Amino acid sequence: AAAAVPRGRGQGWFMRGLLTNLLNPKVGVFYVTFLPQFIPAGGDVLTWSLAFAGIHAVEGLLWFLALTLATRSLASVLRRGAVVAWLDRVTGGVLVLFGLKLAVDVR
Repeated sequence: AAAAVPRGRGQGWFMRGLLTNLLNPKVGVFYVTFLPQFIPAGGDVLTWSLAFAGIHAVEGLLWFLALTLATRSLASVLRRGAVVAWLDRVTGGVLVLFGLKLAVDVR
């Protein structure tokens, strides 16, 4: 069941991704807190903000394109049950180790 990919119209998947991104508060926090520090003194805030947002969008598209192209050839391997189970175990183990490190960390 984990390897099953539901088939649907492309527009439905696009809308789902668009809503996920629009409702994600982390993106808004990023734009409000991180990007303004790079706007030059006296510069037009709207122009610079749109330029930075555009650069961020293009970088994101390039990253996901590269990720898609890199993993496309691995898709059949990544869908195998044993590989999925192994990746789940490794990921879970890493998260547990991070949690243990936080638990024993002395401040």
